[in-house]
Amino acid sequence: MEKKTIVSCAVTGNITTRDQHPNLPVTPEEIANAAVGAWKEGAGIVHCHVRDPETHLGSMDINLYKEVIDRIRDAGSDVIINLTTGEGGRFIPSDDEPRVAGPGTTLCRPELRVQHVKQLKPEICTLDFNTMVNGNRVVINTPPNLEIMANTINEAGTKPELEIFDSGDLNMANDFIKRGILKSPAMFQLVLGIRWGAAPDFDTLAYLVKRLPEDCEWAAFGVGRFAFKTLAMAYLLGGHVRIGMEDVVHIRKGELCRDNAQLVEKAVGIVESLGGEIATPTEARKILKLS
Repeated sequence: MEKKTIVSCAVTGNITTRDQHPNLPVTPEEIANAAVGAWKEGAGIVHCHVRDPETHLGSMDINLYKEVIDRIRDAGSDVIINLTTGEGGRFIPSDDEPRVAGPGTTLCRPELRVQHVKQLKPEICTLDFNTMVNGNRVVINTPPNLEIMANTINEAGTKPELEIFDSGDLNMANDFIKRGILKSPAMFQLVLGIRWGAAPDFDTLAYLVKRLPEDCEWAAFGVGRFAFKTLAMAYLLGGHVRIGMEDVVHIRKGELCRDNAQLVEKAVGIVESLGGEIATPTEARKILKLS
């Protein structure tokens, strides 16, 4: 029997704004409600950022993470919770002196980026392997800092989801596995469609998949108008899938989605229409060797 497909829902991220979608979840209650709604529609994993409730900007406040987790569990959901560690990696050079951080820079010590993982011990958290230009900012994840973060994640008993934005990221992640910094079997998330990153096409995705470790589990997603196309490609190449308002705010061209639950509902429909079966959280834990 073919392996079932895990649907992950990325409910808010740190880039999407209320200007893009008026119902984007930003408070802990809204984020938790979005996660529960996605779970009810078939998501086995919810990927959670938190935001400052006043500014709506991305946050690393451990209390906000704890509130989101508690609210999800209090709602009776057994969904797998995947917390981001992407916050704290952005550098925006000043216009007059590029060596000096400008407004919007969040770059900080790697220990601070994983403090919430160390304390809250989620089942999964992300570990971004990209150093890349993204808009007018640079995302910086150096090998020494990634090793510090990986060690903390391992000590917490959390499984890292290795975020891969281009082929060089994958080379580095494979080296971390070879050197024993990351445990095997690993879990990968392939990111397509971000400008200056991996292209959102079949050849690029197939190229990356060929270079994954044989025993790993992997998923892929595309951003914006590439989201559902990439979802279908990921399934057809044997991977798991991701959708959510972090990645896309339209249910179809020109029409905003109702919420994360509607995006998950469509994702489930695509996988099932192609002959797949959706994994429950319990089944997803077995696939990912979380239990």
